[in-house]
Amino acid sequence: MTKHPSIPSQIEVRGGRVHNLKNINVDIPLNQFVAISGRSGSGKSSLAMGILFSEGSRRYLESLSTYTQNRMGKDTAAEVDSVQYIPAAITLKQRPATPGERSTLGSISELANITRLIFSRLGSPVCPNGHRMAPSLAIAQAMNAAEKPGEHHNQGQLTCPVCGVHFTAFSAEDFSFNSTGACPTCHGTGQVRELDEQKLITDENLSIKDGAVASWHLPGRNFMPSIAQTLGVRIDVPYKDLSDKEKQIVLHGEKKLYPVDFHTSTGRVYHSDGSLYENAYDAVTDSLANVKSQATLKKLNKFYHFSICPTCHGSRLNPALLKQTVDGQNIVQVSNLPLGKLEGWASQTFSSLPKNMTKLAKTLFQNLTGTLRPILELGLDYLTMSRPGASLSTGELQRLQLAKTIRAQTTGVLYVLDEPSIGLHPDNIQGLIKVFRQLIAQGNSLVVVDHEVDLIAAADWIIEIGPGSGEAGGHVIDAGTPGDLAKKPASLIAPFLTGKADILHQKVNAQGQGWTTLTVDHFHNLNNVSVKIPEHEISTITGFSGAGKTSLILDNLLPAIQAKKAGDGLPKTVSSLTTSITNTVAIDAKPIGRNARSTLATYTNIMDGLRELFAAQPAAKKAALTPSDFSYNNKSGACPTCQGLGVITEDVQFLPDIVETCPTCDGGRYNEKIQTIFWRGHSIVDILNLSVKEALPLFQDEEKIEQELKLLDEIGLHYLHLGQATPSLSGGEAQRLKLVSHLHKSQKNSLFVFDEPTIGLHPLDVQTLLGVLNRLKEKGATIVIITHDLDMMTNADWLIDLGPRGGDQGGRVMAMGQPKELAEQSDSLTTQYLHEHFEKFHLFSESSSKLDNERL
Repeated sequence: MTKHPSIPSQIEVRGGRVHNLKNINVDIPLNQFVAISGRSGSGKSSLAMGILFSEGSRRYLESLSTYTQNRMGKDTAAEVDSVQYIPAAITLKQRPATPGERSTLGSISELANITRLIFSRLGSPVCPNGHRMAPSLAIAQAMNAAEKPGEHHNQGQLTCPVCGVHFTAFSAEDFSFNSTGACPTCHGTGQVRELDEQKLITDENLSIKDGAVASWHLPGRNFMPSIAQTLGVRIDVPYKDLSDKEKQIVLHGEKKLYPVDFHTSTGRVYHSDGSLYENAYDAVTDSLANVKSQATLKKLNKFYHFSICPTCHGSRLNPALLKQTVDGQNIVQVSNLPLGKLEGWASQTFSSLPKNMTKLAKTLFQNLTGTLRPILELGLDYLTMSRPGASLSTGELQRLQLAKTIRAQTTGVLYVLDEPSIGLHPDNIQGLIKVFRQLIAQGNSLVVVDHEVDLIAAADWIIEIGPGSGEAGGHVIDAGTPGDLAKKPASLIAPFLTGKADILHQKVNAQGQGWTTLTVDHFHNLNNVSVKIPEHEISTITGFSGAGKTSLILDNLLPAIQAKKAGDGLPKTVSSLTTSITNTVAIDAKPIGRNARSTLATYTNIMDGLRELFAAQPAAKKAALTPSDFSYNNKSGACPTCQGLGVITEDVQFLPDIVETCPTCDGGRYNEKIQTIFWRGHSIVDILNLSVKEALPLFQDEEKIEQELKLLDEIGLHYLHLGQATPSLSGGEAQRLKLVSHLHKSQKNSLFVFDEPTIGLHPLDVQTLLGVLNRLKEKGATIVIITHDLDMMTNADWLIDLGPRGGDQGGRVMAMGQPKELAEQSDSLTTQYLHEHFEKFHLFSESSSKLDNERL
């Protein structure tokens, strides 16, 4: 009998040094659900994404051809001594790319493909004379033939049993708005666009010479003013002062070749016998006809206003297709059904079909329900197939990715997930855990980076990275089962697993009293909804995804306050608003800065202070250096090799580009001359390499810089380096950094809205965030937080819960009041979970004034 070597049971990582990881050694069990926990910036993603996914995907790609590797963007090896027994790895991005305008939930999830098949095979068609035919196996066979061209001359042909007319059946492809089924007017987008003359002319007070005609700023149109001048248009007077004839030439002048004299900046004259004139309208339409990129299309769309297509009424499909029905409903009606009702429609349709169609229908509907089930388990039952892909939230897109992964039924794969609980109500977490178990049952391994305590508690194995953030992190604190870690005193997550943590944050008194009240007549699923929000307090808006939280706050409250401040009428959707708030600030978790040139120092005012400080040094004055010379974005200060980036990229032809630290400046960004200027023994490069915590004692006599550093320290970003690129910050770090400028001054008349601010935050970091929010509250701010986080709800002054679920089952105020009182009553699903949270952490017996809020 042949002896087989034992099958590895764990991935072995040795000497991991990615980012801040301190040469770690760690074992990750295979075929289990492994959670990685730790504070923000501790190194969790460095282990999960930087080592496990990077090595798992890279090694798999190495088995493919060089051409394929290059096409798929093979990564360089991770900075680790060894990784053994790692399977091929797949990751689901925390922030999936935003789908294009032609994407819908149906196309992303592939539910639309199955639905089109159902309508083509099981549908009830109508002949050209208006006679409806009942679904039959013969029709299904004819529709099947319609998709197999070349077999016979009468493919897909049906004969009406009433009038005898012959006609062609609709195939599945015909029901696609991205193919032959597209509406002839909008071509499958659901919208029509019309050029807006007001957008063609940027400012009537400007002259054409100064850029009044916006469309002439498009590539290849910069010489249009010269042709217009040849045609008799004055280009050096304000556009508003032009005659009607001159404006007619600008907007609608004939498109043809004209002889023109072009005057150069040096005074020379260049004569052209035939230059093509494009008026302001043609400049846009001609550009649109030749558009080749989404970026250019986005620029051109700014010249249009969009409205719902009058032909298809936004359905995207040719109206002729709507005559064909399944169980009395057309494909648009079915696409508009909440996903939670699709199974009911399928079941009803199945029972209404002839018996000889049972086998076909069973196969089609099994495909539908098989695709649908993981989507429903992940809490997306409120969405519809017709929902535009671009309107889906980050969490919704990520869950759709996960649902598709489940359907693939792979085995032997390592799945690495980053914050899969984004946007999930506590009630949806159990559905997510069930999906994870399915992945494991299929023979896969799962590594999840997350901070959701219930999700971590459900893991088979937990790896804690820490103990702190940045340089204070990067160590494996401990690893084991949830039960093992609960007994470890050094564990940071254990107190939150066991309910022993102190999750209450000391509240501060509000500056004044008052209420903001809002009534929304009708917007999406909000119908005659009235809420009141205490001013100068912290309020949380809770409820399922799709319950109406964003619609209420971001789509109605903020625009209403802004309209009131501007003296305009309230939005049509808002019937009443009372408030003393005049300023609004929306804080999101989007990355800060577009490229690596944006750093912590440049985003704050620290860099300005540093440049002035170094330019004032005697050596700098002697060398005639100014503050601008101490910017790595200026040629005079930047390293000549990397141009101030600190890295260089090497093109090695068919292999992936190699990014290396600049050999000239060693990543310092500055040229040698600038690095010879010192302040208190430090060059500007030395300063940028310091963390906020390290820099604080150095600048205790420099008031402006010290104030910025203290604020960064207070909001929990003490571990970040001054020269750290801001695009590399996590969502939670980005949110807190955006608040820095607001903590300097009174915010008595300001409303701050946070959308899911706890994304990426460890429960301990949530406490830090609460401290920042209370700083804002001390400044007089009114704070509204859209959240699913129970710790955030517990510490709020006021809670508004929308529901009872999402979509057409949401849009109602289920609970409104102080969190403790609502938790005691627990009348809604959210407050039931809040009740359990209060019990877990023994808060109902809490007599501390931290929970009391008598002023409300």
